[in-house]
Amino acid sequence: MRRGERWERHAEARLVAQGMQCVARNHCCRGGEIDLVMLAHDSLVFVEVRYRRGQRFGSALESIDARKQQRLIRAAQDFLVRHPEYANHACRFDVVALHGDAKHPQCDWIAGAFSA
Repeated sequence: MRRGERWERHAEARLVAQGMQCVARNHCCRGGEIDLVMLAHDSLVFVEVRYRRGQRFGSALESIDARKQQRLIRAAQDFLVRHPEYANHACRFDVVALHGDAKHPQCDWIAGAFSA
């Protein structure tokens, strides 16, 4: 299992339990990568998943700086070009920030964490 896949699966299960549907995992393009693409009613949700054991170097949420946001935006644009069937959906960027004990991490889900 690739590093981070465990946390992405954990986040996906949590989002599916909230009624979202997974459209894609690990969409990659030259400009960046999106961990999860989910469908919530009529909205397409681009999800960044971050895990931090501790906060010595900042929280998981704080690690998504302006540069990382721009990469996520580019990857979302690429996804929409490759999947025109979602072009008319409202879009948002969510962050699932996991932290603490690896066996039982705490989870913060920030819907609309930033905008394009």
